[in-house]
Amino acid sequence: MSGITAVFRQAYKDFSLDVALDLPGRGVTAFFGVSGSGKSTLLRCIAGLERARSGQLVVSGEVWQDDASGVFMPVHRRPLGLVFQDASLFAHLDVRRNLDYGRSRVPAAQRRVSLEQAVELLGIEPLMERRPDTLSGGERQRVAIARALATSPSLLLMDEPLASLDLQRKADVLPYLEKLHAELDIPILYVSHAPDEVARLADHLVLLEAGRVTAAGPTRELMTRLDLPLAHGDAAAAVIEATVTHLEPAWQLSHLEFPGGQISLPSQALQPGQKVRVRIQARDISLSLQRQEGSSVLNVFAAIVTGLADDSPGQLMVSLDAGGSTLLARITRKSAAALQLQPGSAVFAQVKGVAVLG
Repeated sequence: MSGITAVFRQAYKDFSLDVALDLPGRGVTAFFGVSGSGKSTLLRCIAGLERARSGQLVVSGEVWQDDASGVFMPVHRRPLGLVFQDASLFAHLDVRRNLDYGRSRVPAAQRRVSLEQAVELLGIEPLMERRPDTLSGGERQRVAIARALATSPSLLLMDEPLASLDLQRKADVLPYLEKLHAELDIPILYVSHAPDEVARLADHLVLLEAGRVTAAGPTRELMTRLDLPLAHGDAAAAVIEATVTHLEPAWQLSHLEFPGGQISLPSQALQPGQKVRVRIQARDISLSLQRQEGSSVLNVFAAIVTGLADDSPGQLMVSLDAGGSTLLARITRKSAAALQLQPGSAVFAQVKGVAVLG
């Protein structure tokens, strides 16, 4: 039996946690919301670091907490790995002995992730003899993740693991998180307030506000729902799955297909047949009623308007159906009026920028 059932109710000084969730037993589930929304508190309840007054937690059929039956498994008995903003490595131990400490908590017969596998997944072989104070922030976080994996967890919990890193260090670590996602069959619960991380890593999304769940479901669906905050503002974007069809070396272009058509973008380290996740930001889409000729924009998709909603002053967010894939376009009210847009309108979406997420 896979899956995670989490039900917690607890009053705190500044807010109340009241959630009831059924989460997937594989992939990455992100808890997303502004500071103070309850993301980290929920994660700590799942870890057993905090005990909610009323709670039930079942992970892959195993009961970790059920207050109705008087069951509460202490944190040290829960088969989970924990990664926080601060790597919290032992300063007096080198990387190898930090990892050995994590592995020593698990009897040999219960080890499902070898030390060698954890080291390879996080790319830390060159760091094994070094001490934490000689590592960069990104290197320390990679070691912390490897140490959590070395415990062979049934569940990996990550509380804003990239929040303390600058943009370059974050960019260095993200590919390793994607590798974990692709190669390990361990469910990951990931706390973040960064939309770019959620778009890149999460399969499933839980939106939290003031300790309550406002929405939960597949990331691609929630990111483009006009009634939810992720679909508004300058960072609003759609995430779609695409397949690399062919490369055009003479023009340094890669070509991908998704249900709405073909995407062309500057060549990257892609191979034909490869499946990738791409992000198309709402601010990078313009709309027209006819297909434009003589334009530098390579990516143009036929679409149907499915909804319009207020965005910032003077602007609207338009939801589009492009062959079954949902896109968002952020345009001015004046443009929407000039095009006489309404649900059901046929348009062409001109996409000025596409980012390959991995």
